[in-house]
Amino acid sequence: MTARYGHSSVALQARQLRCERDDRVLFDGLDVQVHNGDLLQLAGPNGAGKTTLLRLLAGLNRDYSGDLLWHGQDLYADFPAYAAQRLYQGHLAAIKKALTPLENLRWLVSSWSVPDDALWTALDEVELGGYEETPCQQLSAGQQRRVALARLCIAPAPLWILDEPFTALDKAGVQWLEGKLQQQVEAGGAVVITSHHALENIGNLQRLELGSHKV
Repeated sequence: MTARYGHSSVALQARQLRCERDDRVLFDGLDVQVHNGDLLQLAGPNGAGKTTLLRLLAGLNRDYSGDLLWHGQDLYADFPAYAAQRLYQGHLAAIKKALTPLENLRWLVSSWSVPDDALWTALDEVELGGYEETPCQQLSAGQQRRVALARLCIAPAPLWILDEPFTALDKAGVQWLEGKLQQQVEAGGAVVITSHHALENIGNLQRLELGSHKV
C-alpha cells in the first residue's frame, strides 16, 4: 500500500541560503520551495554545489547561513523528528559489501519498524529475489545499487533526497525507479534529486539550475 502524505503545502524550504566551500561561494541568496507532490531536480555543471545542497537539505551539513525549514519550522528545532521523515541516498550505494542484501537492508531501515517479510518483498521487487543471502561483494554494481534503493519500497518517509540514484542501473532498473518516483509524488510525497537522467515523464517536475537560483 502506498502511503498518502497530502498535497500542495510547502514541505521543505530554504531561504536566503549561502554556502561556501574552499573559499568559493557555491550559492548565495538561494530560495527554494518544495511542495508535497513535487519532484525537484537539481541541475548544473560539476562543482556547482548540487551534492552540497542535497546534504544541507538532508541536515548532514550545517556549514551555511540562511534558513532551512521543514513544514514551516526550523529544520533543527526537532532534528530527530525531521530525520525520521526523510530518506537520504548519497551518490554511493553505501552498503557493506561483506553483508548480504537482506542484512544490508535490515541495517539501512533499522530506524524504522519494518518486519523481515517486508524486507524480502522489497528485495524481490528490485529483482534481487534469490540473492537475499549472497554477500554483496559478489553482486554487480547495479545489483548493489538496487540493494540501497530497496529502501524506497518500504521506508515510511514523505521526503526523499537522492543523489544520482540512477547510477549503474540497467534499463529495467531505470524504468522501475522512474515508477517509484512517480508513485511518491502521486502520493503527495516530495523528492529532491540530482540526476543526469531525463525526468520529463515524472509529474510535478521542477528544476533548479544552480547559478540562476530560479526554479
